Amino acid sequence: MFLYLLGLLVFYYLYRWVRELPRVPDKGNKYVYITGCDSGFGNLLARHLDKKGFRVIASCFTEKGEEELKKACSGNLITTHLDVRSKDSVAKVAAMIKDKVGGRGLWAVVNNAGVSVPSAPCDWLTIDDYKHMLDVNLNGVIAVTLSVLPLIKKARGRVVNVASVFGRISPTGGPYTVSKYGVEGFNDSLRLNMAAFGVKVLCIEPGFFKTNVTDSAILSKNVQMLWDRLPQEVKDDYGTEYMTKVQVLIKDKVAKMSDGDLMKVVSCMEHAVAAVRPRTRYSPGWDAKLFWLPLSYMPTCISDYILGREAIPIAKPMQ
Repeated sequence: MFLYLLGLLVFYYLYRWVRELPRVPDKGNKYVYITGCDSGFGNLLARHLDKKGFRVIASCFTEKGEEELKKACSGNLITTHLDVRSKDSVAKVAAMIKDKVGGRGLWAVVNNAGVSVPSAPCDWLTIDDYKHMLDVNLNGVIAVTLSVLPLIKKARGRVVNVASVFGRISPTGGPYTVSKYGVEGFNDSLRLNMAAFGVKVLCIEPGFFKTNVTDSAILSKNVQMLWDRLPQEVKDDYGTEYMTKVQVLIKDKVAKMSDGDLMKVVSCMEHAVAAVRPRTRYSPGWDAKLFWLPLSYMPTCISDYILGREAIPIAKPMQ
């Protein structure tokens, strides 16, 4: 019986591998719009798709990001400035893309731009902290998508949204998981809405990887700034040892958990853009596959217990 089940499993994965091999033709006439190309996944994806022959429109937040990407890629790649928080910036880039793609439409948009700070326990934060991140990680994704959706419908193309395993389970406080849950909800609703138009909507849910999102220096500076501005009564609730242990957690555990092979994520992005039959969801990273996603399917009492055991104790727990 075990061998029979093993055989079925092997057959399933072999069948899926063969089925997912074919790639779309005529890449040289397919435009792909990528956000957040200054560094990390977006930067690598822009380079990778450019080498594959796609017409890449890479948006960056900084001039330095644009310049470095131009030097590293072919003359076919187009760079542009984009601030996903700005309606005018989003509309300006969308108008430029409309002029470039013409009647063929836009093959794909990859919503990759995102930030991970401010992040901290919920009672350390203000509503402005939440708004700051949601404007980038969620509202920015929606704004960019809607700005080019008519062009994607014309091409019967793809929308690729970069969420996170933290869009499936929330082990920390703050707006990051809220924003990623929002991306998951937008992705699911858009996928159903666009199916009748032949538009595919795909979601990337990475685990921990070495990018600015998991950069220990950025995270440590952020949490120290948030701690310093707290009222003394809140500091007393948590205790000074709490802050020390948070810094150790960031510098030690987060760094060790983060995978340095960013191509695991970029390969999933490329497949979502280029495969004839892409997957609805991709979960790059062994931590995502073997821990975070299985944990997200468990009953809440079990996932809360597991996450609670790893939580840093506070100075004044309720009796």
